[in-house]
Amino acid sequence: AGCGRLRDGCGWSASDLDFLTAPASGISPAGFFIMYPPPPPAPHRDFISVTLSLGESYDNSKSRRRRSCWRKWKQLSRLQRNVILFALAFLILCGFLSYVQVADHWKGLSGRPTEEEKMRPEIPGLKPANPPVLPAPQKADANPEDFLEMLPQKPRRHFRRGPPHLQIRAPNTIPKDRTHDDTKEREAVQGNAQQEENTQRTVISWRGAVIEPEQGTELPSRRLEASMKPSLAARVKKEPVPLNERQKGVIEAFLHAWKGYCKFAWGHDELKPISRTFSEWFGLGLTLIDSLDTMWILGLKKEFEEARKWVSEELKFQKNVDVNLFESTIRILGGLLSTYHLSGDSLFLRKAEDFGNRLMPAFATPSKIPYSDVNIGTGVAHPPQWTSDSTVAEVTSIQLEFRELSRLTGIKKFQEAVEEVTRHIHSLSGKKDGLVPMFINTHSGLFTHPGVFTLGARADSYYEYLLKQWIQGGKKETQLLEDYVAAIQGVRTHLLRRSQPRKLTFVGELAHGRFSAKMDHLVCFLPGTLALGVHHGLPADHMELAQALMETCYQMNRQMETGLSPEIAHFNLYPRADRQDVEVKPADRHNLLRPETVESLFYLYRVTGDRKYQDWGWEILQSFNKYTRVPSGGYSSINNVQDSNKPQPRDKMESFFLGETLKYLFLLFSDDPDLLSLDTYVFNTEAHPLPIWAPA
Repeated sequence: AGCGRLRDGCGWSASDLDFLTAPASGISPAGFFIMYPPPPPAPHRDFISVTLSLGESYDNSKSRRRRSCWRKWKQLSRLQRNVILFALAFLILCGFLSYVQVADHWKGLSGRPTEEEKMRPEIPGLKPANPPVLPAPQKADANPEDFLEMLPQKPRRHFRRGPPHLQIRAPNTIPKDRTHDDTKEREAVQGNAQQEENTQRTVISWRGAVIEPEQGTELPSRRLEASMKPSLAARVKKEPVPLNERQKGVIEAFLHAWKGYCKFAWGHDELKPISRTFSEWFGLGLTLIDSLDTMWILGLKKEFEEARKWVSEELKFQKNVDVNLFESTIRILGGLLSTYHLSGDSLFLRKAEDFGNRLMPAFATPSKIPYSDVNIGTGVAHPPQWTSDSTVAEVTSIQLEFRELSRLTGIKKFQEAVEEVTRHIHSLSGKKDGLVPMFINTHSGLFTHPGVFTLGARADSYYEYLLKQWIQGGKKETQLLEDYVAAIQGVRTHLLRRSQPRKLTFVGELAHGRFSAKMDHLVCFLPGTLALGVHHGLPADHMELAQALMETCYQMNRQMETGLSPEIAHFNLYPRADRQDVEVKPADRHNLLRPETVESLFYLYRVTGDRKYQDWGWEILQSFNKYTRVPSGGYSSINNVQDSNKPQPRDKMESFFLGETLKYLFLLFSDDPDLLSLDTYVFNTEAHPLPIWAPA
């Protein structure tokens, strides 16, 4: 009573239920009569099953009955149902993945070249929409696939000649989720691989020079690929351009330098060819890393393999050593990234990411302007001992490398750090018509030593990287272009003069309103940068200035007894019969095997096609061979470019001689304009080519 319906929880016992169950006679076992008569006896059924069968009669036998599948499912427990559903989903997923693998395998065996296979070049340098990986260094009759087998790396099922998603992602589209991005990148790699079968005193060291401190995106569409001129198909069919005699001369010079490094300095930073030993700066095999992409471009397969093995087995960044942020970025980080792009070998990208992470503590300053030095083992960064300033060129010439590292890894902190520096410099006061002072304080973030303007040491590559970042990013960051154009106009207004008697155009320096007719050899980067800008659409008068300055840089070499430029030149501003245009002070007449003149010759030749620039470069190479070559191996910087009898070797071969000077000479002498095309690659300030990002 009160329970309403018979159900569990009402307090009824089994005997109670027996009590309520009437027997067939209608009288209970206790003798009580039941109020209602019992129903007629009938078989107990929970449901009715109806089976229809064509051509057969239904005889009500139990063997013919079918139990409903739904009933069986409902009889299962919730755990059993979940297990069955999970098993079915797992089987479906496995079947789908197996189908994809089998389909791709048979597609590869069908003999029909995929679109990416059609894009694989026999020659380097295609258009910016999909920059290629240069062919593996090899002899003309060698099989490029043999190169993979000789490398001491984990075997892979497919050989992918190139990095994933090259020039696909723009810098402002870095994925927010690194893990998700990594998954997409791995999928892209796998998919594409299946398609392709894929001194003791305090000094500043500026690019090898000892300087006293001063006092006081998605894949390109088929339509875009088809619209490229000349067509990709035609370019792929083009036969590789054979090496000419001058290029072979560069290769011979490289091998001679490399022989000295291997014999006396293997795995160390720099060769001392006269004493047949080595010197250390960072202890990271600087010359070897700086030379990797040069060996690849020159086709030196054996040498590249030996160097790669050292990188794989010996290059360790976990060491208690201070490195200069700028120098290590342009040489080590830039060299690793460039070699990754050219070879497609992920070893170099992994090393680059590791090294990039170890450089990041340099940016932990109050102003976000990075310190000049950082310990890559302890993560402690600091300014130089003599000042709390960093040089402007140092903090503004690391952007190409860090931006590219972010694009490849999906880690946005690299790009964010360097672009914050760029924005900060852009907004600072203290400039003079686009020209910037040489120093900036890492605490206040303000320019120091104001009123001194130069395009030489400590400021040079700031101007270079304004243009090159604009090119790298697909010409969309107009602020960079505006700053560059303003700076060139500032050079014209304040720093440009003409010498006597030959009226050579040169770039001097300005110190608190006083002009100095002093020009570093480093300034000879400017003709090439101007020509590069014209190639990418800047005004033609930039080319006129580039050609005039190129003549000056050539004369800085030609007017010396050795045919090699001094580190610093002074120009005669007044007509005197007993004077040449270029004058050199005793402290400035050394030559460090620098690349800037031949770098600009390369750009001028690429843009104009004038072969005189090749001839000028050949003269310089012959001078290097005559006055700096060491018989036992290697090349040495010299102390006196004005004495052809006693050039006085300095016993040091800078890493940039192999990384830049010889590379630019090889490219200058090339008869193939598509070899590292200026429409596909942008070179960092250490001559390491990085890809131009495709437009969104």
